[in-house]
Amino acid sequence: MAAMSATSSLSLGFKNLMNTFTVDVQRAESRPLSVPLIAPFTIATSRLERVDNVAIRIELRNGSVGWGEAPILPFVTAEDQPTAMAKAMEACDLLKRSPSMTLGSVLEEIGGVLPGHEFASVRAGVEMALIDAAAKSIGIPLWRLFGGVSDSIITDITIPIVAPAEAAELAAKYCKQGFKTLKLKVGKNLKSDIEVLQTIRVAHPDCLFILDANEGYSPNEATEVLEKLHEMEVTPILFEQPVHRDDWEGLGHVTCVAKQKYGVSVAADESCRSLVDVKKIVKGNLADVVNIKLAKVGVVGALEIIEEARASGLDLMIGGMVETRLAMGFAGHLAAGLGCFKFIDLDTPLLMSEDPLLEGYEVSGAVYKFTNAGGHGGFLH
Repeated sequence: MAAMSATSSLSLGFKNLMNTFTVDVQRAESRPLSVPLIAPFTIATSRLERVDNVAIRIELRNGSVGWGEAPILPFVTAEDQPTAMAKAMEACDLLKRSPSMTLGSVLEEIGGVLPGHEFASVRAGVEMALIDAAAKSIGIPLWRLFGGVSDSIITDITIPIVAPAEAAELAAKYCKQGFKTLKLKVGKNLKSDIEVLQTIRVAHPDCLFILDANEGYSPNEATEVLEKLHEMEVTPILFEQPVHRDDWEGLGHVTCVAKQKYGVSVAADESCRSLVDVKKIVKGNLADVVNIKLAKVGVVGALEIIEEARASGLDLMIGGMVETRLAMGFAGHLAAGLGCFKFIDLDTPLLMSEDPLLEGYEVSGAVYKFTNAGGHGGFLH
């Protein structure tokens, strides 16, 4: 119970705001947010050359403007861009018609219009914009609103599925930039994954590894990867979503072997898409860590899951789909403010060839530093 109390007090500012701040929306709109990537981003289940996300802008009658982002990641988010645009417009129309009400009531209404996993990404974007506008209205940065533990975070950086030579090149570059933790996308080809790991180890000998299979392995392949790494004297700090999201038995098996035989923690990502999933993971001891992504569960849903996970003794990771600094800034503020995440994976803006956001957080290698500007401090052109 102590952990739950800690979370409650940490997010007290936000809970207070939900009960006391009155939302009166003057304008609300959505727009496509498409940005090319520096290089194709390949994971076990999809390949992206650009992001085609949706931005949400909400303006209150007091003049405060809030921004949010609904990311679209094929085969991971339930929405595609046209669906997300249509649903975001539906939510915006509702907000423009709604009478004045508390932030908590508005967020509840949005949860009703954009329910469950099916519309979680759009729900997250609309929630971000509303919370950003409310925080700007009172001049409080989000990291303070969510608890004020810190005004900065340190992120890992991701190496997608690429050839060994390219992986080594990226690892060497990230080493020079000061990244200590590399997250390696695996799960398409076991033999190639091992080769890539070997080359990265040479290029960045001191790095910490996170393996992310994005559901790509069978339970046997997942344990085989750990065995091969053990022979190479490499112990990843985390093994993320080794098996298919619905293979609960396989997830539990890999978690048991990873922990007992190799001392490696396993994270549930795609398998953790609701509070019900978290309770199932806890009850069956199916993972050591849950990965919180706002686009999977929304902002309000994320806070509920964080509270449940901490009360149950699970470790926490925060990640993203493939978002710009708009959504990553919001997630970063949440992580910094709460200060309860063992693993931080908010690097996707670093993989984009341009930055559509003005102002917002400052980036220095792996460190994101948040300002004292109200809300998340950034806005689109």
